[in-house]
Amino acid sequence: MSQTKDKYQAFLETAPKLPRHIAIIMDGNGRWAQQRGQAREQGHAAGAKALDKVMRAAVALGIPYLTVYAFSTENWGRPQGEVEALMSLLVETIREQTPGMQEHGVRLLAIGDLDRLPSISRTALAEAIEKTQHNDKLTLTLALSYSARWELSHCMRRIATEIQQGLYLPEEIDEAVISQRLCTAGLPDPDLLIRTGGEQRISNFLLWQTAYAELYFSPIYWPDFDGDALLEAISDYSGRERRYGLTREQINKPIQQAEDTDLATTHDA
Repeated sequence: MSQTKDKYQAFLETAPKLPRHIAIIMDGNGRWAQQRGQAREQGHAAGAKALDKVMRAAVALGIPYLTVYAFSTENWGRPQGEVEALMSLLVETIREQTPGMQEHGVRLLAIGDLDRLPSISRTALAEAIEKTQHNDKLTLTLALSYSARWELSHCMRRIATEIQQGLYLPEEIDEAVISQRLCTAGLPDPDLLIRTGGEQRISNFLLWQTAYAELYFSPIYWPDFDGDALLEAISDYSGRERRYGLTREQINKPIQQAEDTDLATTHDA
Protein backbone atom coordinates (compact mmCIF):
# COMPACT_ATOMS: atom_id res chain seq x y z
CA MET A 1 0.00 0.00 0.00
CA SER A 2 2.82 2.41 0.86
CA GLN A 3 4.50 1.72 -2.50
CA THR A 4 1.24 2.58 -4.24
CA LYS A 5 0.96 5.84 -2.31
CA ASP A 6 4.59 6.66 -3.13
CA LYS A 7 3.87 6.04 -6.82
CA TYR A 8 0.97 8.46 -6.86
CA GLN A 9 2.89 11.02 -4.81
CA ALA A 10 5.80 10.87 -7.23
CA PHE A 11 3.41 11.40 -10.13
CA LEU A 12 1.81 14.40 -8.43
CA GLU A 13 5.22 16.00 -8.02
CA THR A 14 5.91 15.84 -11.76
CA ALA A 15 2.48 16.18 -13.40
CA PRO A 16 2.00 19.78 -14.63
CA LYS A 17 -1.78 19.66 -14.31
CA LEU A 18 -4.53 17.28 -13.27
CA PRO A 19 -8.09 17.03 -14.56
CA ARG A 20 -10.66 18.07 -11.99
CA HIS A 21 -13.33 15.80 -13.44
CA ILE A 22 -12.70 12.53 -15.28
CA ALA A 23 -15.45 10.73 -17.17
CA ILE A 24 -14.97 7.12 -18.28
CA ILE A 25 -16.75 4.92 -20.80
CA MET A 26 -16.00 1.51 -19.29
CA ASP A 27 -15.87 -0.65 -22.43
CA GLY A 28 -14.50 -4.11 -23.12
CA ASN A 29 -15.93 -6.31 -20.38
CA GLY A 30 -17.53 -8.76 -22.80
CA ARG A 31 -14.50 -9.04 -25.09
CA TRP A 32 -12.23 -9.47 -22.05
CA ALA A 33 -14.36 -12.44 -20.95
CA GLN A 34 -14.56 -13.94 -24.44
CA GLN A 35 -10.77 -13.87 -24.75
CA ARG A 36 -10.64 -16.05 -21.64
CA GLY A 37 -13.43 -18.38 -22.65
CA GLN A 38 -15.67 -16.98 -19.91
CA ALA A 39 -19.26 -15.79 -19.86
CA ARG A 40 -19.87 -12.08 -20.42
CA GLU A 41 -21.22 -11.85 -16.87
CA GLN A 42 -17.76 -12.72 -15.56
CA GLY A 43 -16.33 -9.86 -17.55
CA HIS A 44 -18.80 -7.47 -15.95
CA ALA A 45 -17.84 -8.77 -12.50
CA ALA A 46 -14.17 -8.16 -13.28
CA GLY A 47 -15.11 -4.70 -14.51
CA ALA A 48 -16.70 -3.88 -11.15
CA LYS A 49 -13.39 -4.68 -9.44
CA ALA A 50 -11.58 -2.44 -11.92
CA LEU A 51 -13.85 0.45 -10.99
CA ASP A 52 -12.89 0.02 -7.35
CA LYS A 53 -9.19 0.24 -8.28
CA VAL A 54 -9.68 3.34 -10.40
CA MET A 55 -11.82 4.97 -7.71
CA ARG A 56 -9.07 4.46 -5.14
CA ALA A 57 -6.46 5.81 -7.55
CA ALA A 58 -8.55 8.93 -8.15
CA VAL A 59 -8.78 9.50 -4.40
CA ALA A 60 -5.02 9.06 -4.02
CA LEU A 61 -4.42 11.61 -6.78
CA GLY A 62 -6.82 14.13 -5.28
CA ILE A 63 -9.16 14.14 -8.28
CA PRO A 64 -12.51 15.37 -6.93
CA TYR A 65 -14.94 14.08 -9.59
CA LEU A 66 -15.24 10.76 -11.42
CA THR A 67 -18.23 9.87 -13.62
CA VAL A 68 -18.55 6.44 -15.23
CA TYR A 69 -20.88 5.09 -17.91
CA ALA A 70 -22.17 1.99 -16.16
CA PHE A 71 -25.35 1.14 -18.10
CA SER A 72 -26.83 2.92 -21.11
CA THR A 73 -30.46 3.14 -22.18
CA GLU A 74 -29.42 1.08 -25.21
CA ASN A 75 -28.16 -1.68 -22.90
CA TRP A 76 -31.76 -2.53 -22.05
CA GLY A 77 -31.86 -4.15 -25.49
CA ARG A 78 -29.24 -6.76 -24.58
CA PRO A 79 -30.25 -10.39 -23.89
CA GLN A 80 -32.52 -10.55 -20.86
CA GLY A 81 -30.18 -12.87 -18.98
CA GLU A 82 -27.29 -10.44 -19.32
CA VAL A 83 -29.43 -7.48 -18.23
CA GLU A 84 -30.65 -9.36 -15.17
CA ALA A 85 -27.08 -10.34 -14.31
CA LEU A 86 -25.98 -6.71 -14.63
CA MET A 87 -28.75 -5.51 -12.33
CA SER A 88 -27.84 -8.16 -9.75
CA LEU A 89 -24.17 -7.20 -10.05
CA LEU A 90 -25.09 -3.55 -9.52
CA VAL A 91 -26.77 -4.33 -6.21
CA GLU A 92 -23.97 -6.64 -5.10
CA THR A 93 -21.24 -4.16 -6.05
CA ILE A 94 -22.90 -1.20 -4.35
CA ARG A 95 -23.36 -3.12 -1.12
CA GLU A 96 -19.82 -4.51 -1.18
CA GLN A 97 -18.12 -1.23 -2.01
CA THR A 98 -20.07 1.17 0.21
CA PRO A 99 -17.76 0.52 3.23
CA GLY A 100 -14.75 1.27 1.02
CA MET A 101 -16.39 4.47 -0.18
CA GLN A 102 -16.92 5.49 3.43
CA GLU A 103 -13.31 4.69 4.28
CA HIS A 104 -11.90 6.71 1.39
CA GLY A 105 -14.31 9.64 1.58
CA VAL A 106 -16.21 8.89 -1.62
CA ARG A 107 -19.66 10.35 -2.19
CA LEU A 108 -21.88 8.33 -4.51
CA LEU A 109 -24.35 9.83 -6.98
CA ALA A 110 -26.38 8.32 -9.81
CA ILE A 111 -27.78 9.89 -12.98
CA GLY A 112 -30.08 8.59 -15.68
CA ASP A 113 -33.60 7.27 -16.11
CA LEU A 114 -33.39 5.56 -12.73
CA ASP A 115 -37.11 4.74 -12.62
CA ARG A 116 -36.42 1.98 -15.15
CA LEU A 117 -34.13 0.16 -12.73
CA PRO A 118 -35.55 -2.72 -10.68
CA SER A 119 -36.78 -1.63 -7.26
CA ILE A 120 -34.05 -3.58 -5.48
CA SER A 121 -31.42 -1.70 -7.51
CA ARG A 122 -33.01 1.67 -6.75
CA THR A 123 -33.14 0.80 -3.04
CA ALA A 124 -29.48 -0.21 -2.93
CA LEU A 125 -28.52 2.99 -4.74
CA ALA A 126 -30.59 5.19 -2.45
CA GLU A 127 -29.09 3.60 0.66
CA ALA A 128 -25.51 4.03 -0.56
CA ILE A 129 -26.14 7.61 -1.68
CA GLU A 130 -27.56 8.47 1.73
CA LYS A 131 -24.71 6.81 3.63
CA THR A 132 -22.01 8.58 1.61
CA GLN A 133 -23.66 11.98 1.19
CA HIS A 134 -21.28 13.81 3.55
CA ASN A 135 -18.05 12.40 2.07
CA ASP A 136 -15.99 15.02 0.27
CA LYS A 137 -12.79 13.55 -1.20
CA LEU A 138 -14.30 12.20 -4.41
CA THR A 139 -17.74 12.37 -5.99
CA LEU A 140 -18.32 9.14 -7.92
CA THR A 141 -21.28 9.41 -10.29
CA LEU A 142 -22.75 6.29 -11.87
CA ALA A 143 -24.55 6.86 -15.18
CA LEU A 144 -27.26 4.19 -15.14
CA SER A 145 -30.03 3.73 -17.69
CA TYR A 146 -28.50 6.87 -19.19
CA SER A 147 -28.01 8.34 -22.63
CA ALA A 148 -27.21 11.91 -23.54
CA ARG A 149 -30.07 12.12 -26.04
CA TRP A 150 -32.51 10.95 -23.36
CA GLU A 151 -31.04 13.53 -20.97
CA LEU A 152 -31.32 16.39 -23.47
CA SER A 153 -34.87 15.42 -24.44
CA HIS A 154 -35.85 15.33 -20.77
CA CYS A 155 -34.19 18.72 -20.25
CA MET A 156 -35.98 20.29 -23.23
CA ARG A 157 -39.36 19.03 -22.06
CA ARG A 158 -38.73 20.52 -18.63
CA ILE A 159 -37.74 23.89 -20.09
CA ALA A 160 -40.75 23.87 -22.43
CA THR A 161 -43.03 23.29 -19.44
CA GLU A 162 -41.41 26.17 -17.53
CA ILE A 163 -41.87 28.49 -20.51
CA GLN A 164 -45.49 27.38 -20.75
CA GLN A 165 -45.93 28.19 -17.06
CA GLY A 166 -44.52 31.67 -17.61
CA LEU A 167 -41.35 31.05 -15.59
CA TYR A 168 -39.11 31.91 -18.57
CA LEU A 169 -39.32 33.69 -21.89
CA PRO A 170 -37.87 31.77 -24.86
CA GLU A 171 -35.14 34.39 -25.33
CA GLU A 172 -34.02 33.84 -21.72
CA ILE A 173 -32.98 30.25 -22.38
CA ASP A 174 -29.18 30.15 -22.48
CA GLU A 175 -26.42 27.62 -21.76
CA ALA A 176 -26.66 28.17 -18.02
CA VAL A 177 -30.40 27.45 -17.95
CA ILE A 178 -29.86 24.23 -19.89
CA SER A 179 -26.89 23.10 -17.77
CA GLN A 180 -28.88 23.61 -14.58
CA ARG A 181 -31.55 21.21 -15.84
CA LEU A 182 -29.28 18.37 -16.88
CA CYS A 183 -28.68 15.29 -14.74
CA THR A 184 -25.24 16.65 -13.90
CA ALA A 185 -26.43 19.99 -12.51
CA GLY A 186 -24.07 21.01 -9.72
CA LEU A 187 -21.13 19.06 -11.13
CA PRO A 188 -18.32 20.62 -13.20
CA ASP A 189 -18.01 19.54 -16.82
CA PRO A 190 -15.49 16.73 -17.42
CA ASP A 191 -11.99 17.81 -18.34
CA LEU A 192 -10.95 14.37 -19.56
CA LEU A 193 -13.08 11.66 -21.17
CA ILE A 194 -11.50 8.20 -21.24
CA ARG A 195 -12.84 5.30 -23.27
CA THR A 196 -11.34 1.87 -22.77
CA GLY A 197 -11.55 -1.17 -25.03
CA GLY A 198 -10.09 0.28 -28.23
CA GLU A 199 -13.23 1.84 -29.71
CA GLN A 200 -13.05 5.52 -30.66
CA ARG A 201 -16.51 6.99 -30.18
CA ILE A 202 -18.40 8.57 -27.28
CA SER A 203 -21.56 6.46 -27.56
CA ASN A 204 -24.19 8.96 -26.48
CA PHE A 205 -22.42 9.83 -23.22
CA LEU A 206 -22.44 13.36 -21.74
CA LEU A 207 -22.68 15.03 -25.15
CA TRP A 208 -23.38 18.50 -23.72
CA GLN A 209 -20.93 18.26 -20.83
CA THR A 210 -17.94 17.01 -22.84
CA ALA A 211 -18.03 19.84 -25.40
CA TYR A 212 -14.51 20.93 -24.40
CA ALA A 213 -13.23 17.74 -22.78
CA GLU A 214 -9.99 16.14 -23.90
CA LEU A 215 -10.59 12.64 -25.31
CA TYR A 216 -8.35 9.67 -24.53
CA PHE A 217 -8.90 6.26 -26.11
CA SER A 218 -7.21 3.31 -24.45
CA PRO A 219 -6.83 -0.10 -26.12
CA ILE A 220 -7.02 -1.75 -22.68
CA TYR A 221 -10.21 -3.63 -21.90
CA TRP A 222 -11.92 -2.17 -18.84
CA PRO A 223 -11.27 -5.11 -16.45
CA ASP A 224 -7.52 -4.60 -16.99
CA PHE A 225 -7.65 -0.82 -16.61
CA ASP A 226 -6.02 0.11 -13.30
CA GLY A 227 -4.23 2.90 -11.49
CA ASP A 228 -1.23 2.73 -13.81
CA ALA A 229 -3.46 3.01 -16.86
CA LEU A 230 -5.18 5.99 -15.27
CA LEU A 231 -1.81 7.65 -14.69
CA GLU A 232 -0.96 7.13 -18.36
CA ALA A 233 -4.21 8.79 -19.42
CA ILE A 234 -3.68 11.73 -17.07
CA SER A 235 -0.08 12.10 -18.22
CA ASP A 236 -1.28 12.35 -21.81
CA TYR A 237 -3.89 14.91 -20.74
CA SER A 238 -1.28 16.94 -18.87
CA GLY A 239 0.72 17.42 -22.06
CA ARG A 240 -2.18 18.92 -23.98
CA GLU A 241 -3.10 22.57 -24.38
CA ARG A 242 -6.77 23.36 -23.83
CA ARG A 243 -7.76 26.46 -25.82
CA TYR A 244 -11.59 26.53 -25.64
CA GLY A 245 -11.72 27.96 -29.15
CA LEU A 246 -9.06 30.63 -28.48
CA THR A 247 -5.57 30.99 -29.93
CA ARG A 248 -2.41 29.90 -28.15
CA GLU A 249 -1.41 33.54 -27.76
CA GLN A 250 -4.70 34.37 -26.03
CA ILE A 251 -4.31 31.42 -23.65
CA ASN A 252 -0.72 32.29 -22.78
CA LYS A 253 -1.29 36.05 -22.40
CA PRO A 254 -2.74 35.88 -18.84
CA ILE A 255 0.22 33.72 -17.82
CA GLN A 256 2.69 36.24 -19.24
CA GLN A 257 0.83 39.12 -17.56
CA ALA A 258 1.01 37.30 -14.23
CA GLU A 259 4.75 36.75 -14.67
CA ASP A 260 5.27 40.43 -15.54
CA THR A 261 3.30 41.44 -12.44
CA ASP A 262 5.38 39.16 -10.22
CA LEU A 263 8.57 40.56 -11.72
CA ALA A 264 7.44 44.15 -11.15
CA THR A 265 6.51 43.35 -7.56
CA THR A 266 9.95 41.85 -6.98
CA HIS A 267 11.70 44.96 -8.33
CA ASP A 268 9.49 47.25 -6.23
CA ALA A 269 10.42 45.29 -3.12
